[in-house]
Amino acid sequence: MSMNNTTPPGGPMSGLVASAVEYMMDASQRSVLFLDVLRQRGDQYREHVAQTAPHVLQYAAELIIDGRNLDEPVNYALVRIIPPKDVEIDLNRRPFIVVDPRAGHGPGIGGFKADSEIGVAMKAGHSCYFIGFLPEPMPGQTIERIARAEAAFIEKVISRHPEADGKPCVIGNCQAGWAIMILASLRPELFGPVIVAGAPLAYWAGVHGKYPMRYSGGLLGGSWLTALTSDLGAGKFDGAWLVQNFESQNPSNTLWTKQYNVYSKVDTEADRYLEFERWWGGHVNLNAEEIQFIVDELFVGNNLAAGKIEMSDGQKVDLRNIRSPIVVFCSEGDNVTPPQQALDWILDCYADVDEIRAYGQTIVYTVHKSIGHLGIFVSGGVAKKEHAEFSSNIDLIDVLPPGLYEATFEAKDEETASSDLVVGQWVMRCEARTLDDIRAMGGNSPEDERRFAAAKRVSEINLAAYQKYLQPWIKRMVKPQVAETMRNLHPLRLQYEAFSSRNPFMAMVKSLAEQVSEDRKQASTDNPFLAFQEQISKQIVNALDGWRDSQEALSEATFLAVYGSPALQAAVGIDPQSVPSRRREMSAAHREMLQKRIAELKSRIGDGGVREAAIRGLLYVGSARGTADERSLEALRNVRRKDTGTRLTLAEFKMLVREQFFMLLLDQEGALAAIPKLLPDNASERHAAFTAIREVLSASAAISGEVARRLKRIAELFGVDPNEISDKVSNVAPFDPKAKAS
Repeated sequence: MSMNNTTPPGGPMSGLVASAVEYMMDASQRSVLFLDVLRQRGDQYREHVAQTAPHVLQYAAELIIDGRNLDEPVNYALVRIIPPKDVEIDLNRRPFIVVDPRAGHGPGIGGFKADSEIGVAMKAGHSCYFIGFLPEPMPGQTIERIARAEAAFIEKVISRHPEADGKPCVIGNCQAGWAIMILASLRPELFGPVIVAGAPLAYWAGVHGKYPMRYSGGLLGGSWLTALTSDLGAGKFDGAWLVQNFESQNPSNTLWTKQYNVYSKVDTEADRYLEFERWWGGHVNLNAEEIQFIVDELFVGNNLAAGKIEMSDGQKVDLRNIRSPIVVFCSEGDNVTPPQQALDWILDCYADVDEIRAYGQTIVYTVHKSIGHLGIFVSGGVAKKEHAEFSSNIDLIDVLPPGLYEATFEAKDEETASSDLVVGQWVMRCEARTLDDIRAMGGNSPEDERRFAAAKRVSEINLAAYQKYLQPWIKRMVKPQVAETMRNLHPLRLQYEAFSSRNPFMAMVKSLAEQVSEDRKQASTDNPFLAFQEQISKQIVNALDGWRDSQEALSEATFLAVYGSPALQAAVGIDPQSVPSRRREMSAAHREMLQKRIAELKSRIGDGGVREAAIRGLLYVGSARGTADERSLEALRNVRRKDTGTRLTLAEFKMLVREQFFMLLLDQEGALAAIPKLLPDNASERHAAFTAIREVLSASAAISGEVARRLKRIAELFGVDPNEISDKVSNVAPFDPKAKAS
């Protein structure tokens, strides 16, 4: 007689009772272990904030400059990241500098694990530096003073790498993105490529029905509340309020999912949770002058893209002054900095791609489909893909001809052409785009622009009234000791303190957790009560998400109705019938300089030799594809190794590419007709140059269609038999990842 193993003695009801007992034991043990995780989080928080320079960098670091010792002291510092023993650094490659955001949290998130911005840059052979900050600002510290300090930091990095093949690549995460963009516009000579990740640059931009954080300033009546909060902090703004703003954007995660994920997987998720919470709970302070600048000039004023920010010396911040390539990394899943806020500054600054080129700028953007705001610079998967490709192909980005491009990534497999020329697991290519591609993502209507302009004016009126009638009284009433007490009582800080070991109850929790760990009994994965638990969790998440959606819809409707009122707009000086345009015209001085440069380039079309002819021919043929591929750059490196002539530096090669590109742009037929005059009489040299062009072109794709037609024309100009053209090249040299590009 056999017994059915799936039906215990006593029937189904007995099995259900057994499952219930098993689940209750598991749930009670998980509850104890979860409380102990909260205790560890609280103790970790107390230890972290007690440090002089708290951070979450995984890597050892060497202090290079302490900003507190500068003539204008700031609480920022420059450190060199000491590479792990298994990482080889090439001192001839440009250094990377990662700047973390001071947006309420402490520093280090750009390098708090191996798969991070710092980690992948070092794996690509680059020296890495990090600009971080202390929890307390220095007296009198302003955003402008920080910019001057960061300029001194970058100058120091440049001086430490005199043999590097380019100026430092600077990465700015979130709010550090707009900070380095401001500095790059003021001191363009200091920068190599600039990478801004999840950085808001056009604060009013967005689309209806999605991510309404941009309405917050108007709904709160403007920046007077920022001034009030700073005054209640005795001249300091508590960064915990910024963190709370982030958390309010996703209540289901803040109030439930983050904690439930640990509770439901407490045996495996505790370490990851504690690692992240060490950064998330490390709140820092800002001076009142700093946060007021940020809110007035950026969040509410939206003055960065408009070129209306002015330094104390009268110098205006103009993003069109940046001369280095700008890489913008954003995501459709980012509810803090949606793609419109990351990219629409381009629409404010330029009429079309030709105007981008007229300023000599190269802009590359990439839009992730789903990753959230923090994931842009925290996710290991993003670090191993996008950030790793940026690091490995930074020279490709640096030598791109001026224009607008989108970076795309294709997984490498056995069918990938010239796979030996691909670094890593992805093929990166930069595809030419127009401003219409950015407009297609959606944006503001003229009516929306009037609404935000009205909100800006209301903010200015309210702030002026507060400063005149209330601020003097509050400043006299609030003393530093009172402000410190209020900071310590902030709800976000209390949640850490309440569950730390300072709470006598948590000592009992620790003891119980030790006993549970010794006799842990997990429920089986097919326990029906676990499935019921998951279903309840999903219902809670759906309810909180529904509440969030309704609140967001209400806030948007309120903003649109209030600030769309013609009466309100007229009352604050906004013409309700106007068609506002934020795009700036090119200045007369720049137009005059441009005309001189055009005349100079046209006069030099016939100057040069075989190198100029080869680059000109390569650009002419390659432009038919509208893309630049990392395999083409590697093929170009291989050609360079065979070159017995004088080696060009990366900067010299970049200048050569730009000049030949503009010559083709200004007078394509004249530039092509001049090629035979640039070539030597020696047939073998001409043939070698043409073969190099063909090798580079064939590295990324088969030569066909318009590309083949153009290549045939170049062959005739080089005096090479067109019948020798082939879409397959077999003599490409082996790939050397440490070779310099030129």
